Amino acid sequence: MAEAPNTKEKVVVRFPPSPTGFLHVGGARTALFNWLFARHHGGQFLLRLEDTDRERSEDRFVEDILESLRWLGLKWDGEPVFQSRRIERHKEVAAQLVEKGFAYKCDCTPEALDAYRKECQQKKLPYRYPGICRDKKEVRAPYVLRIRVPDDGETRFADMIRGEITIPNKDIEDWVLVRSDGNPTYNFVVVVDDHDMGVTHILRGEDHINNTPKQAMLYEALGYALPKFAHLPMILGSDRTKLSKRHGAASTLEYRKMGYLPEAMVNFLVRLGWSFGDEEVFTVDKLKSVFSVEHIGKANAIFNTEKLDWLNGIYLREKPSQELSDYMQQYFKEELTFAKSVPAASFVEGVKIIQGKVKNIPELIEQLYCLFGEDPDYDLTALKDAEKAPAKQAISDVSALLDASDFSIEDLEKRIRGYADDKGEKFGKIAKAVRFSLTGGKISPGLFEMISVQGKETVQRRMGRALKALG
Repeated sequence: MAEAPNTKEKVVVRFPPSPTGFLHVGGARTALFNWLFARHHGGQFLLRLEDTDRERSEDRFVEDILESLRWLGLKWDGEPVFQSRRIERHKEVAAQLVEKGFAYKCDCTPEALDAYRKECQQKKLPYRYPGICRDKKEVRAPYVLRIRVPDDGETRFADMIRGEITIPNKDIEDWVLVRSDGNPTYNFVVVVDDHDMGVTHILRGEDHINNTPKQAMLYEALGYALPKFAHLPMILGSDRTKLSKRHGAASTLEYRKMGYLPEAMVNFLVRLGWSFGDEEVFTVDKLKSVFSVEHIGKANAIFNTEKLDWLNGIYLREKPSQELSDYMQQYFKEELTFAKSVPAASFVEGVKIIQGKVKNIPELIEQLYCLFGEDPDYDLTALKDAEKAPAKQAISDVSALLDASDFSIEDLEKRIRGYADDKGEKFGKIAKAVRFSLTGGKISPGLFEMISVQGKETVQRRMGRALKALG
């Protein structure tokens, strides 16, 4: 594996999504790797929106990309660059290439090229533009501009993950720089834009690796310094097929709606192709410190939702309760309308006693609803017939005991444990009855913490309703 770049060299990377759809997790992983690489080296992380496809590019997709990066904490440097606003610059460079003889006009019709392609297929030969217009003196509109690929020799570039890659020039056709409608092609504009933005390192998916020889050739023709490349491994689903909607959410922000924390998502994404010993859990600060290209593998990465659930559970447990409460109020406000009248301090305490027992925020909200939402419907099948009479007695007795309580955890524990001891009953039996009265038995946080958080009014009301349900 090739060595990581020297930390003293200048580092400028870019993330260039196309706003023709929502940002998917593969794109988010690419953005994260670029961001970490830049931050590790004290460099710049630039954002370029490749919006030259005017028919499919939409403002809502631009906002989705920006919001996805904000949610993940991937702050970019400077203002986003919109590729569509650089068309005149692209035309200027295209004209220079024609003037210098590195590109030429081609008026071959699509029909003629299709016929030649079919001929190649019949002869079982690889299709490559045959250079019909290379030396043509007179070319009629409409025409495209093609790069003049050398007939012999090789094109080389160094990949920081895969080592040096060499492609014989005979295997590269005279590819199109500018289409007949005047729109430049991807392989052309990215070279111009990357050069003008001062990009030094390009980290992108390995599906771009076939584009790199063409771009390297163009860098040489224009006299631009060639950036260093790193082609990241593909992300596959758990069934080892290309990642798609059937393997999980279609967009990055859908994972936010599903209740995953950004810290968990970042930790999960970074492990899709990168490793650091046997460690699995990384804070962002730790990642900025240890991330390097030399720890990126060549093998395809597997998208494992179970691992994401596991990581999310860890970050939910460790996140300060106030921060988690604020996060939920920011992104799940509509789902929390039931808690509008709950005192802020009580809500935070409710989060605190539940957050270690769930895997995602919807599960957390569901359990908070049991604490603070509408009083439960009592499903008596939750208790065996032999348990119902003792449960009714325990609920009645504990309710009376709590009238004089200050509802501190210490006082609650003293009173309820003391009651169990006085009755000669196991505490678990009493706790089950009380918990049934307060939540219908649907959740199981610490009993005393739960009673304290719910407060006297709610606790006594629910106990009274439970007694009625038990007859």
